[in-house]
Amino acid sequence: MFRARALLPWIRRTLKTAQTTQGNPSKAVERKLLAPTLLSRSLSKHDFRDMATGGEVNAQAPKQGNRLVSSKSPYLLQHAYNPVDWYPWSDEAFEKARRENKLIFLSVGYSTCHWCHVMEHESFESPETAAIMNEHFVNIKVDREERPDIDKVYMQFLLMSKGSGGWPMSVWLTPDLAPLVAGTYFPPKTRYGMPSFTTVLQNIAKKWQTDKESLIEAGSTLVDALKRNQDAEAVPEAAFEPGSAEAKLSEAITVHKQRFDQTHGGFGSEPKFPEVPRLNFLFHGYLVTKDVDVLDMVLQSLDHIGRGGINDHIFGGFARYATTRDWHNVHFEKMLYDQGQLMAAYANAYKLTRSETFLGYADKIYKYLVKDLRHPLGGFYAGEDADSLPTHKDTVKVEGAFYAWTWEEIQSAFKNQAERFEGVSPERAFEIYSFHYGLKPQGNVPTYSDPHGHLTGKNILIVKGSDEATCSNFNLEAEPLEKLLDTANDILHVLRDQRPRPHLDTKIICAWNGLVLSGLSKLANCGTAKRQEYMQTAKELLEFLRKEMYDSERKLLLRSCYGVAVGDPRLEKNESEIEGFLDDYSFLIKGLLDYYKASLDLSALNWAKELQETQDKLFWDERNGAYFFSQRDSPNVIVRLKDDHDGAEPCGNSVSARNLTLLSHYYDEDAYLQRAGKLLNFFADVSPFGHALPEMLSALLLHENGLDLVAVVGPDSEDTERFVEICRKFYIPGMIILHVDPQHPDEASNQRVQKKFKMVNGKTTVYICHDRVCRMPVTDPAQLEQNLMANFFTERV
Repeated sequence: MFRARALLPWIRRTLKTAQTTQGNPSKAVERKLLAPTLLSRSLSKHDFRDMATGGEVNAQAPKQGNRLVSSKSPYLLQHAYNPVDWYPWSDEAFEKARRENKLIFLSVGYSTCHWCHVMEHESFESPETAAIMNEHFVNIKVDREERPDIDKVYMQFLLMSKGSGGWPMSVWLTPDLAPLVAGTYFPPKTRYGMPSFTTVLQNIAKKWQTDKESLIEAGSTLVDALKRNQDAEAVPEAAFEPGSAEAKLSEAITVHKQRFDQTHGGFGSEPKFPEVPRLNFLFHGYLVTKDVDVLDMVLQSLDHIGRGGINDHIFGGFARYATTRDWHNVHFEKMLYDQGQLMAAYANAYKLTRSETFLGYADKIYKYLVKDLRHPLGGFYAGEDADSLPTHKDTVKVEGAFYAWTWEEIQSAFKNQAERFEGVSPERAFEIYSFHYGLKPQGNVPTYSDPHGHLTGKNILIVKGSDEATCSNFNLEAEPLEKLLDTANDILHVLRDQRPRPHLDTKIICAWNGLVLSGLSKLANCGTAKRQEYMQTAKELLEFLRKEMYDSERKLLLRSCYGVAVGDPRLEKNESEIEGFLDDYSFLIKGLLDYYKASLDLSALNWAKELQETQDKLFWDERNGAYFFSQRDSPNVIVRLKDDHDGAEPCGNSVSARNLTLLSHYYDEDAYLQRAGKLLNFFADVSPFGHALPEMLSALLLHENGLDLVAVVGPDSEDTERFVEICRKFYIPGMIILHVDPQHPDEASNQRVQKKFKMVNGKTTVYICHDRVCRMPVTDPAQLEQNLMANFFTERV
């Protein structure tokens, strides 16, 4: 964690002179720049050029590439034939900067980032702009997904100096890697209230030539401040005491109720993100408080997200974020980490409500993942781009071309497939379909949310009413409507797959696959007919991660590996391996703990324990507590940070606090619980705690209030499995399940539990305990389900 609050005024004063070249983007642009976009399709070294949004696809690539041509990262390969003399993050680049006494221009992004494509086409493909960059700077490209440690350091600087951030991130560094000036997207000509990129380049170069000393002094002073703050101690007077969790919970619920959008769900205005860590916390908060308004905030948000344009109604999966408050218009990139988290959130919503609608959203995410993001060996790719070619004849990519529809396209598709509707005329089917999804002849996308005009005349499917409203309007029953919509979406899905697909980023990221492992496991625990299918996919993912992304001899995770092409089982890895960061360990450990609950596979639990030991060794701050994001002595990383914010993904420290608490009970080891307490206390001064760190507040509730232990005592049999299945079907955030097998006592992870609980009258017996206080044992499955229904289920939807 970087405690930036006290330093912020000083840094802004220090940078004022250097940053006179930077302006503020217009609201339309700022909405796009504030948030990470992510995603892509199979990319070989020969496909690099067609990725630039708004650019033309060259028939032949230039013969001479730059130093990025040997990269594995799809993002770096997209820039491999720019006229800019790009370097990867490397000693070669740093040595050149020092030798020639040049500033470094650092550009950070990722292959599915819309505005990264725009800036590449406008500036990095321009020979004139490249000439200025090559003359005055050593230019470095970094894939933020591949090197999040680099991204986080300089994003922290950008956030502190500008107040907001995003990608592409543009940072100018001294040869010693101290940041001086930072921004995001710069236009090729002055517009949006922003200076042109060439103006910025020339002004900074001149400043380096005429007033180098002051820039060096400012940079070194900032780096010194960053380094001092990496040694920040916990604030003793803020440390949590018994009862703190309840107070923090009350505060957080108040803040969330104030920010909740009563009309459209979600929090705040636009842009709007799913913010799954926030939804997870509110689920937990409801079970603690029994405040139905808290539950309604979550269910309404998930309902609006599911009905919104952010959901791919035709096939499945969710876009990155919405540009409109009502979730209508969106940035169309599909991120793997969103899919994994939302799959889990909708599964949890189903467990609390038994609403088939929520289960349907989760299952459609699963179908999308398996069809479009899965490597043949079982891992999952990073995601898909927002931009694509409208037709195979086009040479210019536009945003949303793959997903948006004209009125006439859908109307014609239904007529061409009239026999599919079985007795319903295509005209009638189209009338129902267009009403249900809010289609308009002139398009339904608000003009203000489409600054490039890419969606003019197009429709984005959104359900502003409901199934009930559509049935009422057309005098239909629910089942015929469902069948008609499914048929229509299948017709459009087949037709859409004939369009040029968005770019697929074939990078396989360990942390994000850990989130998918969690989502698959939670979906498998819903007790549906597809359980075995979900579990098989989860098992194959786990085996992939163990085989391809884990060095069993050194007990180290790798950050990423790379697929070659869609359907191709080959994998590529960096020549210089990038070892895993905190999130890779914490997210995978979480996935393994969830998988263990779904499978009772003790090897998964033991691997989680093994990974936790490595995480503690590599990232734990022995002096002050909590985890650094990067390893000690990481080369060319000027400062180690500790994340203190749950955003699109939960931060590694929040997930670790939960993991440690669960591991302490699975293995009956207090050392885990003590470490979790020290971690939580390090962040105790963050305010408002539950708004900045909702996932960590959920962990604090578990740490302070105790867990729900379910001990299922019996042989490995169908009876035992039936009891376990009943327990899995309920959303209980602090539930751990231990199978006590009298026939194999030595295999138990927790010997205290193994010795304490016995079968009653020779029957499989379930003991439910909270914080080591146990209820009467249960030997009847019906009674067990009745007990759980009374405590962990609601009929409110």
